[in-house]
Amino acid sequence: MIIEFRPDATRESIERVRTLLLTEGCDVSEVQAGPILLLVAERHWAQPPLDIVSQLKAHAGVADVRGLGSVLPRVGGASTKPVEVRGFAFGGDELGVIAGPCTVESEEQLAEIARFLVAQGVRFLRGGAFKPTTSPYSYPGGREEALRALQSVRREFGVGVVTEVMTPEQVPMVAEVADVLQIGARNMQNFDLLREAGQSGKPILLKRGFGCTVEEWLHAAEHIAITGNGQILLCERGIRSFDPLTRASLDVSGIAVARTRTHLPILADPSHAAGRREFVKPLALAAIGAGAMGLMVEIHPDPESAVKDGAQTLNFEQFTDLLQSARAVWRALKPEQRAER
Repeated sequence: MIIEFRPDATRESIERVRTLLLTEGCDVSEVQAGPILLLVAERHWAQPPLDIVSQLKAHAGVADVRGLGSVLPRVGGASTKPVEVRGFAFGGDELGVIAGPCTVESEEQLAEIARFLVAQGVRFLRGGAFKPTTSPYSYPGGREEALRALQSVRREFGVGVVTEVMTPEQVPMVAEVADVLQIGARNMQNFDLLREAGQSGKPILLKRGFGCTVEEWLHAAEHIAITGNGQILLCERGIRSFDPLTRASLDVSGIAVARTRTHLPILADPSHAAGRREFVKPLALAAIGAGAMGLMVEIHPDPESAVKDGAQTLNFEQFTDLLQSARAVWRALKPEQRAER
């Protein structure tokens, strides 16, 4: 069950409720859902006993007791709760931008990209070290060597690093380097990985699976949240459709719907949705219009020579053009509209 506390609840009252739940044999997790603190109590009850529910409701500071459901809703009409990473608030007043190559090719390549991003005012570098691939013959990433390159560039240029983790066993190693752990679309429902990543305490970027509904996407985020880690960024990257003209279909309606269902910041990855660089910019702008509060874009100094996904990757000039337009659209949206969505 979920115990919701009033904003003015004292730590003493929260701990008394926790003690009661532990006495009843529950596993208890604490989750900060926007401005509201929740305790999630897990036990194999068909239905929580009424006497326990009554005792909980009688405690000072308790606002509500309900069955297990969403711990990440827009509580009381609250707006998006920003997730802060290295002093930047995703979901705040500024458009969040994460950019970089699909895969780390060398430290020199990363340094060139990081230097360019810093000049553009972009504070986060993405780069794949461990790559999930549809084909077993595709490049699997530079792995530990790529992590060392990311760490070096992070230290030299002061950029935040976002990189994917593929297995629970990789989490400690990747968490030593990354500021944000990325859970890719193929692993969105890898629940052991979600729990392990959540327990790292690092912010998590959770991509939507290309065959998953918005509801399933939000439920996957719940698996992270009940570890006590509410620092979650949702990322729409396109869903599978019948049309072969693009790699996937960017679900702008899903972005708009998700903004009404959760306080978590939502980003969009137009690169993977498009599969072709000429469509990346229009999809990015559409995503912002639908409510995305950040973008994740693949860039490379020379996309034609990229080891992986060159067709959907922008060069520096193309990215600069996209960034100017995206920031203009962001500014054109009234602040109160951004807060309401």
